[in-house]
Amino acid sequence: MANLTATPKSRFFQPLDRTAIVLILILSLLIGGLLLKGDRTAAKVRSFSWQDRQVGAEDTAFILAFNRPMDHESVEQNLQINPPLPGKISWAGRRMAYTLTAPAPYGKSFELTLDTARDRFSQADDPRTQMQAFSGQFRTRDRAFVYLGVSGEEAGRLILANLTRQEQRILTPKNLVVMDFQPYPNGDRILFSATDRSSQTKGLLDQQLYTVTTGIEVQAPAANGFGLAPDSTQPIENRPAGEMTLVLDSKEYQNLKFDLSPDGQTIAIQRVKRNDPGDYGLWLLKTGAKPEKVNADPGGNFLITPDSQTLAMSQGQGMAILPLAKEAPTLDFLPKYGVVLNFAKDGSAAAMVKFNVDPTNPTRSLFLVTNQGVEKEILNTDGSILEAAFDPTKTNLYCLYTKRLPGDVYEEEPYIAAINLKTYQVTDLLQLPIQRDIQLSLAPDGVGILFDQVVTDGSKNPSGAIRSREGKAITNGQLWLLPLLQDDQGKVIPADPQPLQLAGLRPRWLP
Repeated sequence: MANLTATPKSRFFQPLDRTAIVLILILSLLIGGLLLKGDRTAAKVRSFSWQDRQVGAEDTAFILAFNRPMDHESVEQNLQINPPLPGKISWAGRRMAYTLTAPAPYGKSFELTLDTARDRFSQADDPRTQMQAFSGQFRTRDRAFVYLGVSGEEAGRLILANLTRQEQRILTPKNLVVMDFQPYPNGDRILFSATDRSSQTKGLLDQQLYTVTTGIEVQAPAANGFGLAPDSTQPIENRPAGEMTLVLDSKEYQNLKFDLSPDGQTIAIQRVKRNDPGDYGLWLLKTGAKPEKVNADPGGNFLITPDSQTLAMSQGQGMAILPLAKEAPTLDFLPKYGVVLNFAKDGSAAAMVKFNVDPTNPTRSLFLVTNQGVEKEILNTDGSILEAAFDPTKTNLYCLYTKRLPGDVYEEEPYIAAINLKTYQVTDLLQLPIQRDIQLSLAPDGVGILFDQVVTDGSKNPSGAIRSREGKAITNGQLWLLPLLQDDQGKVIPADPQPLQLAGLRPRWLP
């Protein structure tokens, strides 16, 4: 009988074993060679967070992600942005963040390039280790604003003016007279209150809340890495201009003053019941929910804070800070102030007005109030303080205020002023014609201020389609742009206002 048991030596020299041993030797040699020579994979940019996106003033930083650890100095020296955008660089592993020191100017296209940089472990004089050249593109939002028409078919209607594209478009229908409006954070929609034109001419208060699309294409950078809009739980869907949606009717309650939260998720509105004037107070309307009444004193002037979580409201002899909730206690009370005009975008400061009670010389003071407990008087006037706006870098506060003219007839002369928030120096930029119905709007990138100049018929005409703060019928209006220029030391200096070839009033920049 044959011996079927193979010897160890014969098993070792089986063809399959020999093949495996040869492959192991070859792979070992290759691995050894790679270890000796190093990884020759070229460094490159894996992603650019602003690639082919449209950025706004709230977009303060972009990220470049690399496939390898990079030599920081070589990247920083070779990174180019055209046109230039000043900023600061920081690193976290293979990711580089570039934070702008000021918002990118609107209505422009930019190119970012990076070449001849190298990774951390390569030789500076070895051309084979230089990274792959990278080029990326992005642009800023169109320079656009919305205003109210004042004449002919445009009277009382919302109009979009796109300065970048040199286009104008009426957004609201003929049958509605718009009373007030606020853009949503992305500029794709406008929240507005309006009355039916037939009811308005009869002197009836019948405001309803609507939204209307602007037709602005939104291609914002991803929020939190998920490609979601800041004011929505769904990706932004670009829609044509003029699509209207009823937000809140006026069947049971009359709708008065309203404010839209910075994140676009909450509307605060004062309402009064039609058959019970004593039922008056603040309501909250959150996205996807029914309106709810807030259990708080009705109050007066109010403004939602930048974090969209609280609200500042004048109550009695001070300013109350309330949470945006149906039943919640007051968070804080500031007894010195009667009006809050505006907040810095990051919520670190507010501009508030104090009424100085003096029978012989009543004045008003503008205060800078910070979240660090600082309360600094920055302006005092014997007239009125009407509006204020922080510039994007929080370097200056722009305000609209008046001075009382001497004489027996009470008249107030309005001014647009810049207040430096480091030196507290007040610079009057422009003296305006004597009138109270002036509104200003600071551009989101801080390059200019829109304001209006209206003409009234001199009488309180209740049938006028559009009325001033005093109730006088407005017959015409002119829109102006005041450029904000700075000298070599960064001080804002007066400039000549530019008339826009637009008849309207109450202009407001889109974010």
